[in-house]
Amino acid sequence: MAQTHPAPQFSNGKPKVVVTRHLMPSVEARMSELYEAVLNPDDTPMTREELRAAMADCDVLVPTVTDRIDAEMIAGAGDRLRLIASFGAGTEHIDLAAAAARDIMVTNTPGVFTDDTADLAMAGIIGVPRRIREGIALVRRGEWTGWAPSGLLGRKLSGKVLGIVGMGRIGQAVAHRARAFGLSVAYYSRKPLPQAAETMLGVKFVGDLDTLMAQADILSLHCPLTPETRGMIDKRRIALMQPGSCIINTARGELIDQEALIAALYTGQLAGVGLDVYPEEPNVDRRLIDHPNVMTLPHIGSATAEGREDSGHKVIANIRMWVDGHRPTDQVLTALVRG
Repeated sequence: MAQTHPAPQFSNGKPKVVVTRHLMPSVEARMSELYEAVLNPDDTPMTREELRAAMADCDVLVPTVTDRIDAEMIAGAGDRLRLIASFGAGTEHIDLAAAAARDIMVTNTPGVFTDDTADLAMAGIIGVPRRIREGIALVRRGEWTGWAPSGLLGRKLSGKVLGIVGMGRIGQAVAHRARAFGLSVAYYSRKPLPQAAETMLGVKFVGDLDTLMAQADILSLHCPLTPETRGMIDKRRIALMQPGSCIINTARGELIDQEALIAALYTGQLAGVGLDVYPEEPNVDRRLIDHPNVMTLPHIGSATAEGREDSGHKVIANIRMWVDGHRPTDQVLTALVRG
């Protein structure tokens, strides 16, 4: 593989790598073998000032999706910081343009959590229409009085329309799973899949988000957060959905206008919602917690031991390639971020 930059030189022969959160033990052990690694064993999130201090005195920063690395922080980074090797697929927490202006390379770990996140999305797609949260709460309160012909009636999945917003890796994985439950899958994305892929997945492209929302019994979000997608599921669009529809979000909380979502839940426009992400994590609006048919999960879409370990080793591979003067496989190209 051809070098894309001169192999960096380090004062003690190893790059100083600051890791902002506690990672899997095997990942931290390997990082400590290869690099001058500064770890975070108690997993306390770093403050903005702590991040700034770390960026002023390291060669590589390994943040996670909850670490906001903005233009001001990048501008104040030390000259030795040349790589931000992010743990996770998302990149909206990093100002990529500012990093590019400082000639700081950014990498991520795409593809690792595809199946894990798709599995969790399916839990919502199944669980919200079937009112799983309500059933669990009923039993735990000791209020279940036994089987009844009209007790806790939900909606069957077979024959319903699942609308998927964003047909990347995760969206396709969800579509693949949904077919086994008899769901008809329609999707909206910036551009349609190749015809062969649509045929294989059994999905139909809808070129307008408003049209998709009007058709969907269940809407599942799998698109990145960008200026264009922020707040795109708003009051007007939610009103287009059929009464009794459901929304599942395992992507980013900011995709949805939360006030509009809550209003639609309490008027009955939406029968229920499944959420793994929120606009101001870890804060969850009390009205969502109190609603009987909102599945409120603590951002665990990628939370499998296997996935977290694989992601950590991807970070290590990206750093090793950079140290050797090669272009890392997972380099994020600023011009392609919205692609």
